[in-house]
Amino acid sequence: MQNRREFMKMSAGVVATALFAGVGPALAGDKGRTGNFSGRSNHVTTGKAELSGNKVVLKSDFSLDGAPDARVGLGRNGKYDANADLGALKNLTGKQSYRVGSGIDTADYDEVYIWCRKFNVPLGVAKLGQ
Repeated sequence: MQNRREFMKMSAGVVATALFAGVGPALAGDKGRTGNFSGRSNHVTTGKAELSGNKVVLKSDFSLDGAPDARVGLGRNGKYDANADLGALKNLTGKQSYRVGSGIDTADYDEVYIWCRKFNVPLGVAKLGQ
């Protein structure tokens, strides 16, 4: 019985340390910040985006009418940040995920962008709520 108690105490300490250090899985039901896309530059972009931890998820209702060199990225207060480019858009519709690089602090951003790198214009912006 004593060994079991010690094991439980040690396990709880390891989990708590990992969570406070920002490693380990998110708690069940933990949701990030979400927002709805609105089109820009005469493009139709719809659906939801979620920024949670170190990833951006375009939800299953996501849709873009098409554009050359479409990228996913982050921005703040109406300004796209090219340093927060997450990569090429994988599909014009449907759920897809993008990893946020370790050098990017997601707390600094309040928008998810679909960006056309070729013409340097936004195709859609999702303003993130709490």
